[in-house]
Amino acid sequence: MNLSESYTTIRQQTLDFCRYLQPEDFSIQVVKFASPAKWHLAHTTWFFETFILKDQVDNYTEFDKNFNFLFNSYYNNVGSRILQANRGNMSRPSTDEIYAYRAYVDAQMQAYIQTNPPKKIVDLIVLGLNHEQQHQELLITDVKYMLGHNPLFPVYNADYNLTADKNTSTESVQINAGVYKIGHQNKDFCYDNELGVHQVYIDNFEIQNYLVTNGDYITFMEAGGYTDFNLWLDEGWSWANKQETKAPMYWHQIDGEWHMYTLAGLQKVDKTAILSHVNYYEACAYAEWKGMRLPTEFEWEIAAQQLNWGQRWEWTNSAYLPYPNFVKENGAVGEYNGKFMSNKMVLRGASVATSPNHSRSTYRNFFHPSERWQFTGIRLAK
Repeated sequence: MNLSESYTTIRQQTLDFCRYLQPEDFSIQVVKFASPAKWHLAHTTWFFETFILKDQVDNYTEFDKNFNFLFNSYYNNVGSRILQANRGNMSRPSTDEIYAYRAYVDAQMQAYIQTNPPKKIVDLIVLGLNHEQQHQELLITDVKYMLGHNPLFPVYNADYNLTADKNTSTESVQINAGVYKIGHQNKDFCYDNELGVHQVYIDNFEIQNYLVTNGDYITFMEAGGYTDFNLWLDEGWSWANKQETKAPMYWHQIDGEWHMYTLAGLQKVDKTAILSHVNYYEACAYAEWKGMRLPTEFEWEIAAQQLNWGQRWEWTNSAYLPYPNFVKENGAVGEYNGKFMSNKMVLRGASVATSPNHSRSTYRNFFHPSERWQFTGIRLAK
């Protein structure tokens, strides 16, 4: 698939997901970290206009000069922006205007791609497409958060559960001690935080080739997992008590039975399905209860070729830190990953919400330990 075809395909995937939304769904922001669908549609378009078209096309005319302020996310190099918590305050511009914005930029981008841009700019376009794929997953999880906190538990799409998948293995993998290479080692696309191939020493370890299921986690809950402070990190115990958390996100006990909200609506919890929507604190508490631990991101990467992965983003026991020789690029693109290397934990793998062709064994996702609105799960090691 050439660049023009990739651009069209990936941009269309965002629109395909939005086909099932109602007009009222596009502008709602339930919490600070979950952006409105309309904002995602515009921000991913802003990326191409700001970093490609405005710099590379002579006499380029912006669709709307206000959009740089409205749809910049966190790029200080590009200028001022609205507060993240205020993204849901924008009833204007309308959703129709945002769709027109996308169409305008897409036409300009396709025309520019036909000029055979230099490799440096092609690489930037590829980064923009991967950026769009990241936001496709965020769009799914943000919409789920919005609908999952609606008291009616509305159905997004009756055929779009996403949490019904099950393990296909019951085995564990043994990895011998040794020195292993870590990091992205080929010429395919990767993010800058994956670069800096380096060696690490790993002792003997065992890692499960399956993820924790809903039934496994219910057993933990029924054994008092949320009431035994001995199982929890101190910060996690404070979080659990402050939030009065007793179950994974989207779980509700109705008439003595656990139900969970899915994008296909409220359904009974399938005990054999893979657990989803737990945070790092919950993952650590469960591992402690089992007498095991979370793998480090390096152990995970070393074992990846022998693992079934891709169903859930998997919490690791590694803080999100730079690899040796990590170098941030100059300008706004340098703000993409490096400045978030604080108070985050690394997740590895991919999830059922990850866009096609947007996963690899070296991918380093990262979130704060308290966050669980992504499709996160647990794999244990010892």
